[in-house]
Amino acid sequence: MATTELIDLAVKTSENAYVPYSHFPIGAVLVTAEGKIYTGVNVENASFGLTNCGERTAIFKAVSEGERSFKELIIYGQTEKPVSPCGACRQVMAEFFEPDLPVTLVAKDKSTVVMTVKELLPYSFTDLT
Repeated sequence: MATTELIDLAVKTSENAYVPYSHFPIGAVLVTAEGKIYTGVNVENASFGLTNCGERTAIFKAVSEGERSFKELIIYGQTEKPVSPCGACRQVMAEFFEPDLPVTLVAKDKSTVVMTVKELLPYSFTDLT
């Protein structure tokens, strides 16, 4: 489960978000099975479809470095309740994570909810194969 240090890292990472349009920074911390850490932030674009979420940034960074085995994901947002990942992020999680991988959702007061990938996306596209 997410430690205080990993939650703090997600909060700190969110400060690097590029969010001139939404002003909604997200920080994500992805931990591999071996304990290596990848961080990610949302990066917006004036052409909104080209925006990338923090969760996907962390996942894509890890995958681009050859990582395929993951332990946990922590997602922080400046929200009243623990932040929820978008549908695109949930599908990317389903592609690269085991269904029971814990995802810790964190609010601005650092309250958390822990869900599995399967709970976040119970009928993913990958379940259809």
